[in-house]
Amino acid sequence: MCGILGIFGTSVNQGAIDLGLRTQSHRGPDVNAYKELSSGILGHNRLKIVDLTDKANQPMSDSTNRYWLVFNGEIYNYKELRHELGFAHEFRTNSDSEVLLASYIKWGELCLNKLNGMFAFVIWDNKLNELFAATDRFGVKPLYYHFSNGGFKFASEIKSLHDLGVPKETDWETWATYIRHGLYDHDSYTFFKNIFRLRGGHWIKWSQGTIPHIRQWYEFIDQVSSYDERDESLVAEEYTHLLQDATKLRFRADVPIGVNLSGGLDSSLLLGIIHKNRGDMDSTQVFTFATGDSNYDELPYVMNMIKLTNHKLNTCLLQASDIPELMQKISDSQDEPFGGIPVIAYSLIFDRAKSLGLRVLMDGQGMDEQWGGYDYYRKPDSLATIQGSRSKAVRPECMKPDFYRLSRSWAPPKPFSDSLRNLQYRDLFFTKIPRALRFNDRVSMMHSIELREPFLDYRLVELAFRQKESRKISPTLGKILLRKIAQRSIPTSSSIAPKRPLQTPQREWLRGPLADWRSNELKLIWNKNSFLNKNIAIDQLAEFDSGRSDNSFFIWQWLSLARVCR
Repeated sequence: MCGILGIFGTSVNQGAIDLGLRTQSHRGPDVNAYKELSSGILGHNRLKIVDLTDKANQPMSDSTNRYWLVFNGEIYNYKELRHELGFAHEFRTNSDSEVLLASYIKWGELCLNKLNGMFAFVIWDNKLNELFAATDRFGVKPLYYHFSNGGFKFASEIKSLHDLGVPKETDWETWATYIRHGLYDHDSYTFFKNIFRLRGGHWIKWSQGTIPHIRQWYEFIDQVSSYDERDESLVAEEYTHLLQDATKLRFRADVPIGVNLSGGLDSSLLLGIIHKNRGDMDSTQVFTFATGDSNYDELPYVMNMIKLTNHKLNTCLLQASDIPELMQKISDSQDEPFGGIPVIAYSLIFDRAKSLGLRVLMDGQGMDEQWGGYDYYRKPDSLATIQGSRSKAVRPECMKPDFYRLSRSWAPPKPFSDSLRNLQYRDLFFTKIPRALRFNDRVSMMHSIELREPFLDYRLVELAFRQKESRKISPTLGKILLRKIAQRSIPTSSSIAPKRPLQTPQREWLRGPLADWRSNELKLIWNKNSFLNKNIAIDQLAEFDSGRSDNSFFIWQWLSLARVCR
C-alpha cells in the first residue's frame, strides 16, 4: 500500500512536494521519491508488500520513459496478467506495479476490466502530454484532486493537497448536507472547497489547459441486470469456489498477513476459509477489539472460533476514557467526519498489528451489502441507513435557517425494479461501502498497515447481487444462501454471534462517562452561533439522555462539527 501525489500544468514548488510526501509518509514509510517531468512532477510513498527490492520503487517508467506510473493498492491477479502479457513487455521486476503499467501500455483504459484488485493510480504519457488516473470498482483506494488555472493536482489524502498549495477552505454546503441528511461520501464532493474525490469505478483524463474528463468505467448495472436462474446448488458451488480464490489471491504478499475477526458470520467465514485452505499449521495472527461491555462485545464467540482453528488471538481493549485523545488522532487522520466510536475501536487493531511487525490485514467487509444482511433490507421502500435503530438518524430541525439552506439535495438512483436491489445498490456505491472504505483506509494507513477486503472481490459481489430475493432475505432473516454456504467452511462446533446493530456502547458512553466531554465539545458550536439553534439542540440532547431516542448518530455529527469550530 502506498501514497501518491502530483502537480501538472502549474509551477512546481519543490518544498511543497517534499512536504506533501512527508505528510502522507505513513502510507508508505519505506521509500519517499519523486520524478520531475517536462510538464509536472509525480511523487510516491512506498510500503513494501510485493517485490521488496528497490527495483520496484516508484515513480516507475517503461523502458522508453514514455509512460510514468504512481500506484496505490494491489493488483491481486498480477501473476495471471503477467502470463497473459507474455513477451509484450520485458519485465524488470516481480511487482504488480510493473504488471499494471505494462497492462495499460498494451490495452489502454480497457486494462481496467482485467484488473482484480484495489487501486488508485496515475499514469503520465510523455508523448501525448496526457494524464490518466483510475480507481478500483468500489473505491477501496482513495484519490483526491484539484484543478484550477489550467493545472491539475492530486494526492492520496486531502491534507497533502493543502501542502501542494490548494487552499484549506471548508465547504459548508457539504457540511450542511451532512448535518441535514446524514449524507457524505455519496458523490465527488469533499468537506473542502475545490477538492474532489474520484469515485470508485471511474477514470479521469487531463491534459494541460483542459477541464478534466471523468467517466464511469465499471458498469455494475449491466453486469447484474438479470437474475441468476440456475439451481441454488450450482450457485452455492460457484460462490464457494470464488470465496476460496478471492481469499487465496489476497494472500499474495512477501510479508506476513493477519486477519481482523469479530464473532459474526462474515469474519468467521473468512477465518474458516483460511483455516480450511491453509491447515492447522497456519501462522496467521488474528485481531479483535472489545469494550468490556457484554451487550456489545463478541469476544466469547471469537475465542470459541479460535479454539477450533488454533490461531493466535490479539485482543485490543477500548475504554471510554480513551475516546477524547483518540478522537483527536483519528479526526486528524480522516480529514473529514468519520463513523463514530466503532472506527476508533477498529483503529486499535492496526496499532497492535504494527507493534507486532505486520504489514497486511484482512477483514470481512462487504457481505451485508451483497447478501441483504441489514435489518432495513426487510422493510420495503426503507430509506434507513442506520442498522437496528428506531429513531431518526439526523436532526435537521436543529439547524439554523441559513445553514439549513446551504444543503444539497440528493436522491439515491433506483435502476432496478425491486426495492431490495435498489437499497443494496445504494449501500454499495453511495452510502455504506464508500464510507466504510474511507474510514478503514485512513485508520489502517495511519499505522502503515495495508487492509485487504476479499469479500469485495467484484466476482463475488456480482454473483450475489444477481440472486433472487428469496436467496437473500426472509421476513426475519438475511443472508440466507450465504449461511448455507458458510456451513461448509466454518468449523461445525463453532457458534456465531447474532447480528448486532452496534459494535460499541457509543450511546451509553455518550450518556454516561463521556457526557461531560460531550458537553464541553458542543460548547464550541454554541459559541460559534452559526450552525445550530442551541435551545432546540439541547432539547434533543435531553431526549437522548432520557433514553427516549436510541440513536446517537446526530450527536456524533455535532461532535464532528465542533472540531471545525475550534
